[in-house]
Parts: sequence; structure tokens; C-alpha cells
Amino acid sequence: MAFGAQKIFPIDTKPGTAVGVAIPFDARGVFTSTYTTQNAIKNNLINYFLTEPGEIFLNPTFGGGLRSFIFEQITSDTLESLKEDVQSKLTRYFPNVVIGSLEVLQNPDINTITVSLTYNIVDTAISDEIQIAFN
Repeated sequence: MAFGAQKIFPIDTKPGTAVGVAIPFDARGVFTSTYTTQNAIKNNLINYFLTEPGEIFLNPTFGGGLRSFIFEQITSDTLESLKEDVQSKLTRYFPNVVIGSLEVLQNPDINTITVSLTYNIVDTAISDEIQIAFN
């Protein structure tokens, strides 16, 4: 019996096969393909955070919804509830992502909320981090 076996996504063994679309798009609005599962998942998470709930017609609850907090009076309690909300939504929409650390920071002087996420993918050696500032 194998112990600690890691999952390898079959698409990652085909180097010329695109897995997803990179974000952000280039200046001409051209899509750039991603060729590994790690990059595809990272771009999916970025897309999630940049999407506001209600933007996707058939999935109105999908999206981070962090832009709406930029001009709100944010306290430590608000940041903690926002962090819990992000964790529960990530668990719902990305069940293969295990959150290593999640920080939601606010800078009231420049109306910015920054999300810093470190994550792992279940049964793989894939780990990565994302840092997005909303202003």
C-alpha cells in the first residue's frame, strides 16, 4: 500500500494543452492560456475575489464581495467576520483548496482592503499564495 501518494492531474502531463485562462487579460483584451493546474487554480481564485456577488447571472452568490467594504467603517470585528465569510465561501466554491493562512487587512487612509491567502491543493504538492488589494 502506498503512503503519501500525491495526485497528479492528467492534464499537467500534456505540456501543450491549455488548462485555463490567465488573469488579468492583456491590454488588447486577449486571453492568455495557462498550462498547469497550479496556475489555473490560482487564476480561478483571483477571479473569485475580483467578482462581486450578483455578477454571474446563474450563480448570484459567487464572488468575494470585498469591494463593498472599501468605504465601510471597518473595525476588528468586521474584519474577523469578513475573514470568516471568505473562508466559508472558499470552502464552498473551492473544496480542493485547503487554506493555510488568510489575512484580511484594511488601510483606512487610502481606502484599501488587502487579502493575503496561502493555500494548498488536496492530495498534491501544489501550494501557492495570492495577495490582492482592493481600492
